[in-house]
Amino acid sequence: MSGPAPLTTDGPGQAATPTPPARRRPRRLSDRRLAVAFTSPAMLLLLAMSVFPLLWTLYLSFTDYSATQGGPAHFLWFGNYTAILTSAQVHQRLLTTLVFVVGAVTLQTVLGFTIAYLISRRTRGRGLLTTVFLVPMMLSPVVVGLFWRFMLDAQFGVVNSMLDSLGLGQVEWLTRQRTALLSLIVVDTWQWTPFIMLIALAGLTAVPKYLYEAASIDRASEWFKFRTITLPLVWPLLLIAVLFRAIEAFRQFDLVYILTSGGPGVSTETLSFHVYKVAFLGFNTGTASAYGILMVLVVIVLTQFYLRYLNKLKED
Repeated sequence: MSGPAPLTTDGPGQAATPTPPARRRPRRLSDRRLAVAFTSPAMLLLLAMSVFPLLWTLYLSFTDYSATQGGPAHFLWFGNYTAILTSAQVHQRLLTTLVFVVGAVTLQTVLGFTIAYLISRRTRGRGLLTTVFLVPMMLSPVVVGLFWRFMLDAQFGVVNSMLDSLGLGQVEWLTRQRTALLSLIVVDTWQWTPFIMLIALAGLTAVPKYLYEAASIDRASEWFKFRTITLPLVWPLLLIAVLFRAIEAFRQFDLVYILTSGGPGVSTETLSFHVYKVAFLGFNTGTASAYGILMVLVVIVLTQFYLRYLNKLKED
């Protein structure tokens, strides 16, 4: 119990009046608690949508679980991983995936940087040209796949009609092993070259103008300006764009599914499409989970090496 309120004297000869008790200030949340309160819903959603499925996939990768069979799953421990790493079919799919990634990303980098460099040198119509080149990237991969599937059709496609008019004959773009993978690379390059172009254009426009002016005063050639000013300043940003595109190309599925369905034979069957067949056509959920974990590990390891290389370039 609180004691009586203290008495105060108003003046000589006057009665003392009690002093009113001090008001308690309302407790305020600290900045840290307030931040936790606001970010908790997003963190819980992230755990529910990303972390838990990843942990569940890791658990299934050690079992023989099948989505169509009842009963408990039996632990195989590293049996799924051993079967995958020693499979000749997996090695073939991996080689196909690497050829696709290297071919597509190389073409996109060269074309994207070239287009960005030419646009950056223009003073008029730069915004219009950039918008036109960005249109393919805005389309859905499914729409792009269907569009190019009709374009590359052996009998009724526009591409073969143009070749016929030039007297070059028809080509079975999507039904021959020699041209099917090349067609996938070309279509992916058509859609995602604007991504490289956009990042390269941002880097080119950020290069200080006074560097070019100083080089012009010294009568430096255009090649010297490009080699000593443009390329070194834009190169780190361009490497980041290459990293993003390589990760996306490594898990390519949409175009393969729409254009070739992995054929003819298995000549265009990438790892992602092979995982789809194992999981949803063969219903080998445990094996497909092991595929997914291995692909995640490959991406993480290669990304770490790549980032270390970038950091080394910055230090040099």
